[in-house]
Amino acid sequence: MLLVYTHKTTPRLNYTFKHFFTRILQLEVKFTTKVEKFIAHKGPKITYAKQPLGKEIFVRSTELLFEQGINDIAIRMGTWQGVPCFFISRQEATIPFDIFAATFYLLSRYEEYLPHVKDEYERFPAEESLAFKQGFLEKPLIDIWAYKFRALLVEKFNDFEPQKRPFNYISTIDVDIAFCYRHKGIVRTIGGYLIDLFNLQIGDLWTRTVVLLGFKKDPFDTYDLLVDLQKQYNIPTVFFFLVSEYTTFDKNTSSRNSSYRSLIKSIADYCKVGLHPSYFTMKNEQKLKKEKKRLEEITNRQISASRQHYLRVALPETYQNLVNLEVTEDYSMTYAKHYGFRASTCTPFYFYDLDYEVQTPLKVFPVAVMDGTLRSYQDLSHKRGFEIIMKLAREVQHVEGTFITLFHNDTLSNRGIWRRWKKVYSDMLKQLSQLS
Repeated sequence: MLLVYTHKTTPRLNYTFKHFFTRILQLEVKFTTKVEKFIAHKGPKITYAKQPLGKEIFVRSTELLFEQGINDIAIRMGTWQGVPCFFISRQEATIPFDIFAATFYLLSRYEEYLPHVKDEYERFPAEESLAFKQGFLEKPLIDIWAYKFRALLVEKFNDFEPQKRPFNYISTIDVDIAFCYRHKGIVRTIGGYLIDLFNLQIGDLWTRTVVLLGFKKDPFDTYDLLVDLQKQYNIPTVFFFLVSEYTTFDKNTSSRNSSYRSLIKSIADYCKVGLHPSYFTMKNEQKLKKEKKRLEEITNRQISASRQHYLRVALPETYQNLVNLEVTEDYSMTYAKHYGFRASTCTPFYFYDLDYEVQTPLKVFPVAVMDGTLRSYQDLSHKRGFEIIMKLAREVQHVEGTFITLFHNDTLSNRGIWRRWKKVYSDMLKQLSQLS
């Protein structure tokens, strides 16, 4: 057990230390404001205050964990043992910056509450983030800090034996468009034929016809392969299904279609199924509630996991709505245009609501990389994409974290821009199963 001396305990302080020590380092942490109790403690202990009490590990505190509300914060960068850091201390301390305030700033997504320029889909863009600007987006910086801190505890306290945690990998699949040609309805099917004819896409015209006649499997129907790979490598896999009405941004098969409903039910027999809330649910709780209920009626079970379509998250509204609807897991914490660690951690964490200054029951699973980021936004080859995935996985492995990827069912179709990406996915699962 680690004892922390501080002049005041707050929800922010408790939230940050529990993630840093308990969830990352597997170390129980307790707080005291009594000097005599701190001095009498024989085990690992640190001081988080303005002044040290003795020769213990001392981190000079800033005001962030003792404040309430949102303030414009001046960030001053530095380095600590070769890694970026900020909230630099002007006073001698064991660690030259307020490691806990920096952790809270990144983990709470504090910067996403501040004024910023949104992208074309009203999202907080990577380019606005401190991690992108300072070049540490591709590293789980909080976990790296934690493991360096663990080394200090080992050095300082002879009886301290650090606990290890296993490297975990979770594969997640978004089903934005369940089928390329089948189950589209008469109007959309005729429209597809007309587009193929107008663009002289004879190959697509032929494939569409043989698929609709039942002579060939739909190109996007890769579900048997996805489930087989999940079984073969024993990789936890979560499927997120879109069940909204048809819109400009939501073009999936109708949730009333019997084949689509059967598909969702069959996947739910083998893998975890979550909701893929539609484009316009970002700030619309009623629409989100309607879609959640619809998916629960199809699966006949409670839906606890969610990932926003287009990764459209507006903090704190989107997460507040998920909490209100008793969704307990979110997998939207990543950027569309850049891979890396949006919250600078590879350890699932709880959403801290800065509006109400409280830790919520919503557990956020940070996604490190999306297929569309690599191929569509970064225009990388399948070989380079695989290299990036494995590089990120090794970053996570070094700190014994949880590595999460985002792929789509149509990525495994091996058509168009996704040619050879089926092999990327299968090779990825093979390699990562050996790391677990």
